[in-house]
Amino acid sequence: MKILLSNDDGYFAPGIQTVFKMVKENLQYTRLDIVAPERNRSAASNSLTLLEPLRMSLHSSLSDDPKSHVYSVNGTPTDCVHLGMNGGLGYQPDIVLSGINAGANMGDDVLYSGTVAAATEGRFLGKPSIAISLCGDQYFDTAASVLLNIINELPKLSLTPDTIININVPDIPLEQLKGIKVTRLGKRHISEPVVKETDPRGLPIFWIGPAGSAADAGEGTDFYAVEQGYASITPLKIDLTHYEMMERMHAWEKGLSIV
Repeated sequence: MKILLSNDDGYFAPGIQTVFKMVKENLQYTRLDIVAPERNRSAASNSLTLLEPLRMSLHSSLSDDPKSHVYSVNGTPTDCVHLGMNGGLGYQPDIVLSGINAGANMGDDVLYSGTVAAATEGRFLGKPSIAISLCGDQYFDTAASVLLNIINELPKLSLTPDTIININVPDIPLEQLKGIKVTRLGKRHISEPVVKETDPRGLPIFWIGPAGSAADAGEGTDFYAVEQGYASITPLKIDLTHYEMMERMHAWEKGLSIV
């Protein structure tokens, strides 16, 4: 197996380094490469860098295994996976793993998440892809253990070509984790207002406010599973077409006259 690791927190982040270490210790692989942003690119979503060149920098001091390497890229998570899949590594990875993110990617978060976007790009390019997030920043080993188990079970899932797996893990020791739950996305309340400040020259500046709290967090959602001590596993479909609305719009279009 040839494995591509990416994230949106940066190649140096503890989450991706934990996965790197645990994969090396527990899985058989012929190549294992990190290709991740050179700095934190959280909430970059699916953006690609088109107006400036991208550079891959090898960090040889971070791996002494000739089958594994660590690269940073001056771009977004999507850039990183695109490069890794389309010639930057000189081979085609078999699977894309994105994370472990420091912080949840549940509900509406997936629209902004660079972690989910990296997995989405892997699936766009034809490979099974998993995004994983820790709902905190302490017990990355717990999330890595969940990820390793899911990788081993992946052949049984028979994922359709338009599906990625989004995993969120409670920030608790592994022995306290109750198990896994297959879930749907919940929904957050609207974001908190922007934070207005003043720069040293007296001009207004703004910070994006915190994400809203959970609104739809009932049983069956990712929010509920994590709150109850389970790892949430949500299959995400890349096709955003609203098929039910299409049927209603077909009836509407028949009576519409533009000219």
